[in-house]
Amino acid sequence: MKYLCIAYEEEQTLNELSEGDWHALREEVLNYVEALRKSGRLIAAHPLQSATTASTVRVRGGEVVVTDGPFAETKEQIGGFFLIEAKDVDEARQIAAEWPSARIGSIEVRPIEEELRKDRRYRTALR
Repeated sequence: MKYLCIAYEEEQTLNELSEGDWHALREEVLNYVEALRKSGRLIAAHPLQSATTASTVRVRGGEVVVTDGPFAETKEQIGGFFLIEAKDVDEARQIAAEWPSARIGSIEVRPIEEELRKDRRYRTALR
């Protein structure tokens, strides 16, 4: 089953890392990405640019409204994502827990719907 892992991070926390700590974290992430890729569990992984480059688009009453920045005003923003293949949610959570930046942020793990359902948008959660 495929899972999207969304990495949330606080830009200020990352920006405050020393150069040595930043390079160590970056190297650890790159090594983990390569290990997941070699194991066949990583489908894709991409970092995002700063949340300051984001725009939020809404259409209400036929009118397009564009707001600068992310939708939610929080300290943590989406920093990137990785799409994985895992046998079940427990394995997906374990993969997310081993993602190095989970130590300074958080990783949301969500199963991928293979197609848009005909009966309703969301099915019952897997808990």
